[in-house]
Amino acid sequence: MTHDVTDRPPVHALLTDGTTVCIRPVVPSDHDQLEGLYEEMSPENLRLRFFAASHRSAGLAADRACAPPRPGYRALVAETQDRVIGLAEYDTGDEKDVAEVSIAVADGLHHRGVGTLLVEHLVSAARAEGITTFTADALSENHEVLKLFADLGLRTDRRFEGPEVRCTIVLDQSDPYLTAVEERGRAADVASLKPLLRPKVVAVVGAGRKPGSVGRAILHQLHSGGYTGRLFAVNPAAHSILGVPSYSSVSALPTTPDLAVLAVPAAAIPETAAECGKAGVRALLVVTAGIHADQAQALLAACRSYGMRLVGPNCLGISNTDPELSLDATFAAGHPRPGTAGVAVQSGGVGIALLDGLSRLGIGVSSFASLGDKYDVSGNDMLQWWESDGRTGLALLHLESFGSPRAFSRTARRVTRRMPVLTVDAGRTDAGRRAAASHTAAAATRTMTRGALFTQAGITATRSIGELLETAALLHSQPLPAGSRVAIVTNAGGAGVLAADACAEAGLSLPAPTPELIDDLLAVLPDGAAVGNPVDATAAVTEEQLADCVDRIMRYGGVDAVLVALVPTAVAAATGDDLVRALTRAAGRRAKPIAVVRLEQGLPVELLPAADDGNVPSYAEPQAAARALAHAGHRAAWLARPAGMVADLDGVETERARTVVETYLAAHPDGGWLDPRTCADLLACYGIPQIPWAWAETEDDAVLAADRLRGSDGRVVMKAHWPGLVHKSQQHAVHLDLRGDSEIRAAFRDLETRFAGLMTGVVLQPLAARGTELFAGVVQDQVFGPLVLFGLGGTATEVLADHAARLAPLTDHDVHDLITSPRCAPLLFGAHGNGPVDLEALEQLLLRLSRMAADLPQLAETDFNPVLATPGGVTVLDARIRLAPCGPQDPYLRRLR
Repeated sequence: MTHDVTDRPPVHALLTDGTTVCIRPVVPSDHDQLEGLYEEMSPENLRLRFFAASHRSAGLAADRACAPPRPGYRALVAETQDRVIGLAEYDTGDEKDVAEVSIAVADGLHHRGVGTLLVEHLVSAARAEGITTFTADALSENHEVLKLFADLGLRTDRRFEGPEVRCTIVLDQSDPYLTAVEERGRAADVASLKPLLRPKVVAVVGAGRKPGSVGRAILHQLHSGGYTGRLFAVNPAAHSILGVPSYSSVSALPTTPDLAVLAVPAAAIPETAAECGKAGVRALLVVTAGIHADQAQALLAACRSYGMRLVGPNCLGISNTDPELSLDATFAAGHPRPGTAGVAVQSGGVGIALLDGLSRLGIGVSSFASLGDKYDVSGNDMLQWWESDGRTGLALLHLESFGSPRAFSRTARRVTRRMPVLTVDAGRTDAGRRAAASHTAAAATRTMTRGALFTQAGITATRSIGELLETAALLHSQPLPAGSRVAIVTNAGGAGVLAADACAEAGLSLPAPTPELIDDLLAVLPDGAAVGNPVDATAAVTEEQLADCVDRIMRYGGVDAVLVALVPTAVAAATGDDLVRALTRAAGRRAKPIAVVRLEQGLPVELLPAADDGNVPSYAEPQAAARALAHAGHRAAWLARPAGMVADLDGVETERARTVVETYLAAHPDGGWLDPRTCADLLACYGIPQIPWAWAETEDDAVLAADRLRGSDGRVVMKAHWPGLVHKSQQHAVHLDLRGDSEIRAAFRDLETRFAGLMTGVVLQPLAARGTELFAGVVQDQVFGPLVLFGLGGTATEVLADHAARLAPLTDHDVHDLITSPRCAPLLFGAHGNGPVDLEALEQLLLRLSRMAADLPQLAETDFNPVLATPGGVTVLDARIRLAPCGPQDPYLRRLR
């Protein structure tokens, strides 16, 4: 296939040292630069590249790369500040799925990842072309290029032929390859963020002389916060602001800033950003709001051209509380307390609330980024920074959008193994909006998609800022529970009842104590105590008795956490504060989490200091404590489960499926719903079982088809078809339980009459056996990628909305979760004595549907409804597939937004 140079637009990506480069197709005007690239190489590097040093090599190589586009050939360059610094190319020659690859990097720029980055982009392009293997010849002494191939993460074989080595590289997108790409991306990303989050020199551009300006407020925060680096202001009308030296322009500064804070009017942003880039600034923080589209494009172009990372615009700022730096480049009212929580938000107001809450709790902040309109630096970048900074133990996110959700998901899955990652699930109002195209699309909402992303990545998703802080307090201070079993201890029966209700509503269980535990607790509690669950220790309990009771429950193996609900009384010698002190006395030595509820507490959540330097979370409402314990339990369960695996499936014909899709879209450039025959062809490529069926366009054809399909009972089903028909039952376009030729003819005439001008034919099927009706489907989300849905099927699927969703590709764990999450799940496992359905066949159906969605980005919607599940197997009774034109996408390719 011949490609125009514009078929893969230029993208920007990061080298190992954090430098930004542009990766783009070669164009004819690159000829002189490419020739120069080779001419400037040392004789030794030329010999390693061409196996011989020749004065003609440079021109011939440039001619080859800049020749008109030809089938099977592709060339990419790496460019920085309009200078070409690397070239990579492949050529299939006479082969179809094998291409020879070659790489050249400018002298002086080796070991910075130029060649590796170019090869990664070539691999992505080659896969999209159906190329499965790269080959390369190298001199055996060319250790650098051999190491490049070996370190890619792809399976590479070497064959030595005298002084040369023949390398064969298999281009599968395996997990080892994605992990290697991910690790290279993480290292480059962290390097690029150092000028932003660990700057040695900061300049505030637009700091006013008079109070009231945002720039002056940020300058004040930096100065008063004790920033340890060099600090400058840029204001042509002042020599000093707040005691900070001021200069007329960025170019007039005595030293180049690592970070420039831009607080100038929107109209001045593009010019100021370009000035910063020319001066060598490495990072920008743009707090200015109201930037229109042209200004935004110019701002981002300046950042990419000069290799500057960007936070904002329209943001609160950034901070890094490391005492060696003390960077507070925000206009918040106070300085954040140093601590261990990394925070990234899009809303400045949410950022202020989290900074205040974390400081009040004593958790504090390691680093903070208000991402604003998020032109560049994202939550994914911040996760990778926190993973590497050695200070962060808890990550809090408030993200309203995702630039690359699948890359974010891979990063989050890795980071959540090391630290809790919490988020507020913002924008849930979309849950009421339904797409009208198909059953599956109607079931899918952006809320469900985000939920799938968070669940699969192990992210703790809360519903409010308050719940986020409540959960952070427990995860920061307590060990994780081993399960969901909670024991409640209280000094007032009513408080225990409220706590029990809250635990049940949060999905926690309250196991009854064993007789041995009852005797054990009664031996230390005052007379009149009731030992159940809750344990009512009565208002007369002393601090020693309460501590002894809790410690004995902690040693009991039948519970995973303890919730203590206290109210102040005047009955016992111990005050409410005494009882709390009893609980905090040995907090750090307890292996199970403990949460306190004090109904008289003024603040929603507090962290109570313990004698052993630990903390115990205390809540004003039992619901808050129960929610936090439930979130902790979910995190523990996620951590305990090994990472899922994407199964290898037999009988999958991906190339044939792509041919089916390409053939259809060639005839229907705008896409559309597949006819039954094309739909069946596509399902057959993935081994997805369908009930036998036949197509008929005339009454006589329908009779003949019915004769072939009749089962032992002789009954068939007839369904009308025309392009775009979705809800057959609602349109009364289905006839069931047809017997004999006369009924077949009558049904066909009825459909033909009622849908004259629409109907293109009918589908006939044998009447299916009795079983559980399910649905499975896919929606291709433009941002999140393919979402697989599963749940109860039939005509009531939209009304009952009993379904679950996971993002493709599905792992074995994802499939298990899909099957067990809907409310109808007990029916699949044999509830009501019907016997379990064929669960292995159901798993295979979902895995094959996921594979089809992952292979074919043109798969806009897929709707299997109903899917009949019985103990003997799983069969799709009705399938709808809509295709839409869509180019191949590689969500894991390293590139900046």
